[in-house]
Amino acid sequence: MASFEVIGGNKLKGDIYPQGAKNEALQILCAVLLTPEPVTISNVPDIRDVNKLIELLRDLGVKITRTAPDTYIFQADDINLEYLQTEQFVEQGRAIRGSVMIVGPLLARFGEAKMPKPGGDKIGRRRLDTHFIGLEKLGAKFNYDTPDIFYSATAERLKGAYMLLDEASVTGTANILMAAVLAEGITTIYNAACEPYVQQLCRMLTRMGAKITGTGSNLLVIEGVEKLGGTDHRMLPDMIEIGSFIGMAAMTGSEITIKDCQIPELGLIPDTFQRLGIKMEFRGDDIFIPEQDHYEVDTYIDGSILNISDHTWPGLTPDLLSVALVTATQAKGTVLVHQKMFESRLFFVDKLIDMGAQIILCDPHRATVIGMNKHIPLRGIRMTSPDIRAGVALLIAALSAEGRSIIDNVEQIDRGYQNIDGRLNAIGAQIRRI
Repeated sequence: MASFEVIGGNKLKGDIYPQGAKNEALQILCAVLLTPEPVTISNVPDIRDVNKLIELLRDLGVKITRTAPDTYIFQADDINLEYLQTEQFVEQGRAIRGSVMIVGPLLARFGEAKMPKPGGDKIGRRRLDTHFIGLEKLGAKFNYDTPDIFYSATAERLKGAYMLLDEASVTGTANILMAAVLAEGITTIYNAACEPYVQQLCRMLTRMGAKITGTGSNLLVIEGVEKLGGTDHRMLPDMIEIGSFIGMAAMTGSEITIKDCQIPELGLIPDTFQRLGIKMEFRGDDIFIPEQDHYEVDTYIDGSILNISDHTWPGLTPDLLSVALVTATQAKGTVLVHQKMFESRLFFVDKLIDMGAQIILCDPHRATVIGMNKHIPLRGIRMTSPDIRAGVALLIAALSAEGRSIIDNVEQIDRGYQNIDGRLNAIGAQIRRI
């Protein structure tokens, strides 16, 4: 198990480029199964979860050529469905949550799919019902093997249907969408997720020959086609990294330029950090964060305490609440952080309290942060990364803290952040992998 040794208190300075979007990559990579023709994907992040999914696709029979560090050509013209019966597939499928999104494409194109219960971060209950109910409405038949925790599905021919999703699940919407593009007839998905990742998937599928209307809204209408062709696709920069770098700059009092941010796709992320008092300038598609010795939390018009909460798009992504919470610990003022979507994602705050942060964990979903206005810096401690996003929040805390911190289980961070220690060291951080 690898660890980071972090010497805090250093101011960072320079340009940093966000990686390709992890959450988009997991959808886009599964979509290559929909066509036998070549699909070229660029800005692919070199991170553990994405690499594991690429490995799974290769073992499934997809021909993969890496033409540049961030660019691959995929061709799924000789898929081996028998691979779904192997123990190796079971291990791969359980390793990453995004692997569930191979089910829709395989069902649509080959009429069958299998999937072990996928893994991922332990951040609370993350049910798959939305995926399976939607695919059943298209005509799929599911079987759940309880002892082996294994799903299998078959469909002679998927047929379009109207459905109102019980939750605006991003991966559920993507899975159903990828099945619907090859289904017979019209599919209407209401209460669809409309995150930029789903919009990107819609654009890619449309270039491949799919007929989709409503992209960017919560009402998608798909007219099924007989087949899809190849395409080229470039992924967005990772909005979670961009938000993390904004918070990191403020916590460490650093001057940083975040390059090539695709600012119109960031939604409320800049606004949220601005409400925490962080100054920023938009310079074309770059975000410049000036050095700030202090930043003050905004209040509501009546003077009441600011509440930062997550929501489905266009609300704030839940993946950034951990970073917002850490950033608030050194602000001037008080903020209530309300994690609505997952019940275990705030349990990392005990490490921040050990570092000297003033936080009251009200319940599994809410924490009140009393900012210390940088008068009392956090202190370095030994801690463990519980999941991808909390791991980066703890890394930001360690970078701002006095002294030496050790963060164990950094494989969790590696699952979502590409060479994060190398990139941060290049602008002045002191992080050593041990």
